[in-house]
Amino acid sequence: MKKTLVIALGGNALLQRGEVLSAQNQYKNIEQVASVVAALVAKYRIVIVHGNGPQVGLLALQNQACDLAPPYPLDILVAETQGMLGYMIAQTLGKMLNMPAISSLLTRIEVDPTDIAFNDPSKLIGPVYQPSQEQELVANYGYRMKRDGEYLRRVVASPRPQRVLEIDAIRHLLSQGNVVICGGGGGIPVAHDEQGFVGVEAVIDKDLAASLLAKELHAEYLMILTDADAVYQNWGTPQARALRNVTVETLRPFAAPDGSMGPKAQAVIEFVEQTGKTAFIGALKDAADILKGNKGTKVISTQEAMVS
Repeated sequence: MKKTLVIALGGNALLQRGEVLSAQNQYKNIEQVASVVAALVAKYRIVIVHGNGPQVGLLALQNQACDLAPPYPLDILVAETQGMLGYMIAQTLGKMLNMPAISSLLTRIEVDPTDIAFNDPSKLIGPVYQPSQEQELVANYGYRMKRDGEYLRRVVASPRPQRVLEIDAIRHLLSQGNVVICGGGGGIPVAHDEQGFVGVEAVIDKDLAASLLAKELHAEYLMILTDADAVYQNWGTPQARALRNVTVETLRPFAAPDGSMGPKAQAVIEFVEQTGKTAFIGALKDAADILKGNKGTKVISTQEAMVS
């Protein structure tokens, strides 16, 4: 039986920083995703989780610009991005030769409504703004803003994912040989009350969601693809050095919540520690070589390192 590989696609896989968020630009970037997946389907059962930060932020702006109806809440906007991007990824994958059946699944992920993340929004969404625009954005939309490099972006709550509600359907689709696109944008955030599940105003981190999904699927591998070709020590200095084969203990300092690598490192650490399986971080274009151990950063458990 093929081994299961969960792939988490960073926002750069769908839209390069600074690009206009058009359908044409996203299709152009998704073509590289399709080429990568096509090279892997013969050997692996593939699950794709994608980000949605720019897309959900744009939808929120479009909602607020329309005065014909009240703006939709974030959980519905996340569902819209799952449908939109899942469709675009499926359309592009379907053009590749020898591609198996492709399923894109709306996926709800349970969160804790008392999560402290609701008190300290940290998830960056939407386009970048100049710092001089902050007062206008706060006054017009009530946004909370934080720095993203030299720019500002809107931030929303990002609670930890607890449970994938559609996990049985995902397992079934995989067992039938489907490439499954699911958990898009970190999943549609829902919380349980006496009436059942209700949507909540949040955007879940897609790397943590992919890690949870990989654990629940008993996947052999988790691969987080981003715009960095590996995890680096002393990043941005002349002493910068790519980490190739590391344990979770070596990676742990990179899991600081305020660092750009933080959620990715944390997601990988949790998957490896809780399963004993292998995870990778690297660039989309290098995916096949990352799995072979030739590029990117490979992360294994401390116990496995001791045995080997």
